[in-house]
Amino acid sequence: MGHSAPVWDCRAATEITQDWNGIDQVVLRNPKGASARISLHGGQVCSWRNEQGEELLFTSSKAIFKAPKAMRGGIPICFPQFGSCGSLEQHGFVKNKIWTIDDNPPPMCSDDIEGVSFVDLLYRSSEEDLKFWPYSFELRLRASLLPDGDLVLRSRIRNVNGKPFGFSFAYHTHLVVSDISEVRIEGLETVDFLDNLCQKERFTEQGDAITFESEVDRVYVSTPNLIAVLDHERKRTYVIRKEGLPDVVVWNPWEKKSKAMVDFGDEEYKQMLCVNGAALERPITLRPGEEWTGKLQLTVVPSSFSFDL
Repeated sequence: MGHSAPVWDCRAATEITQDWNGIDQVVLRNPKGASARISLHGGQVCSWRNEQGEELLFTSSKAIFKAPKAMRGGIPICFPQFGSCGSLEQHGFVKNKIWTIDDNPPPMCSDDIEGVSFVDLLYRSSEEDLKFWPYSFELRLRASLLPDGDLVLRSRIRNVNGKPFGFSFAYHTHLVVSDISEVRIEGLETVDFLDNLCQKERFTEQGDAITFESEVDRVYVSTPNLIAVLDHERKRTYVIRKEGLPDVVVWNPWEKKSKAMVDFGDEEYKQMLCVNGAALERPITLRPGEEWTGKLQLTVVPSSFSFDL
């Protein structure tokens, strides 16, 4: 008599916990033991671990885990602006707000394949928000952990306002690396970038890969939808796939700037690299009732793995 295979229960693989401030976090797990943790504070992914339990997202040892400040690390969501290029606080305000879990979300995509765990989070603009950004919006985030351990983030922003508005968006992704001087980024060769260390002057990437010997703060524009971050010492590669996010921010503060940040360790720049899928150079405009979607998919593979850029 045959035995039927156990059915993967997505809800049983999703757990609600609380951080030390009493803010809910959602823990996703897949059948192989990989996990992801998403906080309702900002809809921020705080942790992503592979099936061996290794943490793949950087969080500073000096991170401030107290609202209203966003934690330094993980994947904060930057909306409706990135950086300080606007009238709002650095990287916008939704990263500092408390989101809700949407138990009855509208269809977003085909995440109903076997072994997927996911959660839908929702943030709607408040009366307080309208005082400093006078546009009503709805921001949905679906965070999914796939059977192979991939982390997928899908955002949907809807204009529920009576007038158009423009915005920028970024998944501010902090990756763990073994040694920043041994890391290279492939897939951005010959791409133009705006250098924030040179008053946003425009240059073209000349090397066959991006390597790191000093501070880097660049916005690569009109980029390919597949980029690879190779960590030679750890012999693994992060593969970044994106949709609706034409730009890529590459950031490492290096030594001097690290020492100037209160929530970042003096030497931590060596183990961290930000490679952010973003929409920055040309802000997105939504008319009333319109919506925009963006997707980021993070994969980790052995560095011997072959993929096509």
